[in-house]
This record gives sequence, structure tokens and C-alpha cells, in this order.
Amino acid sequence: MCKIIDYGKYRYEQQKAEKEARKKQHQMELKEVRFRPRTDDHDYEFKMRHAKGWLEDGNKVRAYVQFRGRDIIYKDQGMDLLKRFIEDLQDLAKIDQPPQMEGRRMTTILAPHKKGQ
Repeated sequence: MCKIIDYGKYRYEQQKAEKEARKKQHQMELKEVRFRPRTDDHDYEFKMRHAKGWLEDGNKVRAYVQFRGRDIIYKDQGMDLLKRFIEDLQDLAKIDQPPQMEGRRMTTILAPHKKGQ
């Protein structure tokens, strides 16, 4: 027993179903926030509010401290800044990658908690 179908119509419906499935899935983006070792409190709060919004939208956030010139001697200030950033956002996000040096920048990545948590 076999069923005779219009192959063109079958392919069209398959493509339509795939397109609908792609439309419903959320593509996670990686947003970036850049700091310097001696970033002021107001600038920090401003950037943290942006990161909070991105995490609520379901995007990952990469925060990094850029060391330029002789700023490299302030690695401890950069680490303190990133730890403070992680603590302030711990209710919204979990650590995907802990703070670590990559060349002249110290980087960390935060991922949002799952919707059910």
C-alpha cells in the first residue's frame, strides 16, 4: 500500500514548519561590558544596569577590564571590580567563566539562570 502525494506541496509544508520552528526559538547573544581598573561608581552602576537588562532578556554578558599601558599593575583592582560585578548580578546570573587574564584584559562571562529557577 502506498500514498501518492504532491512532492512540491510536501516540501513547501516542510519548509513552512521549519521556518515557524526557527521563529519560535530564541538565539542567545553575547553582550559585552568594558571596564577600566579605576572605573568610577556611577559608570559602574550605569553599565551594571545595562547588563541586568540583557540578562533579563536571556542573553549572556561578557564583562572585561581592559588594562592599557601601566594599568597592568592594577590587576587586583580589576579582579575586585569583576568580583563585585558578579556579586551584584548573582540573583540573575550564574558564572559561565570565572575571571581570568587573557593578554591585557581580565574577562568573565555570566549566563542567565534558567526560566524555571
